[in-house]
Amino acid sequence: MKIKLDFIFCGLLFAAGLQAQQAEWIYSVDGSCWQKSAKIKVEAQTGESSADILIKNEKAQVIDGFGGCFNELGWDALSTLPEAKRNEALHRLFSPQEANFTYNRMPMGASDYALSYYSFNDVAGDFGMANFNIDRDRYILIPYIRAAQQINPRIKIWASPWTPPAWMKTNRHYAGYPDSINGLAPEYSARAEGNSNGFTTSFIMLRGYLEAYALYFTRFIRAYEKEGIDICAVHVQNEPYHIPNFPSCSWRSEDLACFIGKYLGPKFEAEKIRADIYFGTLNIADPEYVRTAMNDADASRYIRGAGFQWAGKRSIAAIHGQYPDLKLMQTESECGNGSNDWAAAEHTWELLYLYLTGGANVYDYWNMALDTSGTSAWGWKQNALISVDRATGEVVYNPEFFLMKHFSHFVLPGAFRLETSGGDDHLAFVNPDGKIVLILANRDENGRTVKVACENRVFSLPLKAKSFNTVTFYNR
Repeated sequence: MKIKLDFIFCGLLFAAGLQAQQAEWIYSVDGSCWQKSAKIKVEAQTGESSADILIKNEKAQVIDGFGGCFNELGWDALSTLPEAKRNEALHRLFSPQEANFTYNRMPMGASDYALSYYSFNDVAGDFGMANFNIDRDRYILIPYIRAAQQINPRIKIWASPWTPPAWMKTNRHYAGYPDSINGLAPEYSARAEGNSNGFTTSFIMLRGYLEAYALYFTRFIRAYEKEGIDICAVHVQNEPYHIPNFPSCSWRSEDLACFIGKYLGPKFEAEKIRADIYFGTLNIADPEYVRTAMNDADASRYIRGAGFQWAGKRSIAAIHGQYPDLKLMQTESECGNGSNDWAAAEHTWELLYLYLTGGANVYDYWNMALDTSGTSAWGWKQNALISVDRATGEVVYNPEFFLMKHFSHFVLPGAFRLETSGGDDHLAFVNPDGKIVLILANRDENGRTVKVACENRVFSLPLKAKSFNTVTFYNR
């Protein structure tokens, strides 16, 4: 009898706990970000009822992490701050208790947000890489990465070149398109006549150059290993379908596949390089660019994933559907024009939704920090998560910082995206510990209340006008 009564009592306690469960709710509105609201009462759903959002017990892709890119101009801006303020900014980016950026990018040599052009070997004709070195990185990028590692030693770093050494390119210049800043003569433009993107290959497709470039990649990874920084993956070319005035190198898909399949992949294999090879970062809407490489037997043997940015957002869903086992990254959030405002954050929400529902395992922002000018060495003013005023030392955390934090703080590596119904204003995930994470955007000018159902749980959420929201709860 006692056992039976105990069983009934435990059942009553469980039912009471079921009724009393509460959800945590963090919201952000323009000018008042990361506010902790009163807890939301989560009730047991009895019978059938309508809901604005239905979270299904259907797992989609695993989430490997969120992050941003280590760029020279970012560290240059942060370095102007007093040590305490700089450390606070880094803590807010990388600490698991803050934004928790766990999966981050770095350039191999100069990006468009480097202080100036450089590669790891600018000695023309040095096919054996005798002059290869990462000396410049030891003063700029490596201190930036090490500062992040001190806060979270488990962060992952992946890398991509914007350009190979200029002497490996057909126009022998780091840029592809001439302007008054880069000094490229018009006759050496890499653009095909009448086509701003060209779709020519700017790399010299001869065996000696291809072998030297594969060696360049392995030297880079080994050099960084000696600095205590493991490179988990390389994307072979940043934006191969682009010929701009800053460091770049265009590639036809078949030529990039040739480099991977016949040179880079075998070199990694021979040297026992553990870094994964990704076919990226792709800025082309046509999924055929990826299919061409995946149909190449030599290249597809080594390709572990694909990366997408800018126009690539229009091909990621098709590639995920055709190659469901291929890892996919969103590699560079669109960088805006320096507005750093709420509208920019709402645009980034649209990108997060598109890429994550399209199958991305990783979402990376672009510039984590810049000074208030936000301007590259090549004259493009862009957004950043954190803006640093060089004159006053003021640090501003922009709306996109908090939007990214609404994801990266709560959605942990190893989480799965969950399928939902009810529109494009929300995304749901389940963490490894079983906690449900629901992220909602209300882009309306007015507040509204949404009813959320998740299996046998239901709750109502009063969303503020123009807000981002994260709600977490256990579905048990």
